[in-house]
Amino acid sequence: MIHNSSYFENLENNPRDPSHWHALFLDNSVPFHKDAKAAFLFDSNRKSKQFLLPFLRVFGRLTIIILQIFKAIAPNLINAPKTLHRFLYWGMKYWVSPEANFLILRHFYLGSEVLRFIKDNVEGAEEIPMNPLKPLSFEAVKDNLFLEHDLNLYNFIINLNKAIQERGLSIKPVLDPNFQAIGAQPIPFEPFRDKWTNMLDLASAIEIFTPVYQFFLTDNDFWRASNSLQLDEVIGVYAATIMQCPEKLVALNNKHPMIPLPTYGAGFRLVLHGLSTEVLHHLISQEKQKKQAV
Repeated sequence: MIHNSSYFENLENNPRDPSHWHALFLDNSVPFHKDAKAAFLFDSNRKSKQFLLPFLRVFGRLTIIILQIFKAIAPNLINAPKTLHRFLYWGMKYWVSPEANFLILRHFYLGSEVLRFIKDNVEGAEEIPMNPLKPLSFEAVKDNLFLEHDLNLYNFIINLNKAIQERGLSIKPVLDPNFQAIGAQPIPFEPFRDKWTNMLDLASAIEIFTPVYQFFLTDNDFWRASNSLQLDEVIGVYAATIMQCPEKLVALNNKHPMIPLPTYGAGFRLVLHGLSTEVLHHLISQEKQKKQAV
């Protein structure tokens, strides 16, 4: 069972022992879909995050540094994306919590909608190719889902800006944005496995998966994937320009893509990437709701 907003809405506050997660759920200073926020906060309160993550983070970062030395010597010796994604499928299905899996698959869905929203609101960009990723089950992971997600982001930015330069297009404020790409209904995911082994929180799972990702890909693929996390700022600027709300970018924390950060911190930045996507998507969703209410 995935814990949704009703879990926190029905919590009673103990003034002598208030819940950190309850307080964050009730706070609306940062835009966030309420059910996704509930899943994120419930997952953050798992024992694995409090007691296991500190050790996993140290071990994961040391592993990344050791693998970086190996990859410097043999950067292309291992290139097995299919094997990687079969491992990710197995890990997600049997070891990761249902809330974390919900957030992971939802991330690809939201990312595709945000890119399509930007494309739909740049006049003349209709011919830019898109490859939307909208997984509804673990099976989609086997189709190189994570790798395709990185490629989609880079190819979108490259194709959009080539069109801007070659055809004189521009990203500019839109008085009446097209919100057709942004879904309003719950995503119909297949039920997530919820057994005793599904106990890893999102951050802990990512700290394990990140060095595995590095091991099975070429050095260039992993370096590109790590750097892609800082492109949150680029996508955020595009969307904020269209909606005329640059002040909302304060909620996006992966920034400065021209100054790449070390790969050993990729796990933490990947969690921030997921958070930023949720915030940006809900920001656009709120604007859509305002438009429909008029």
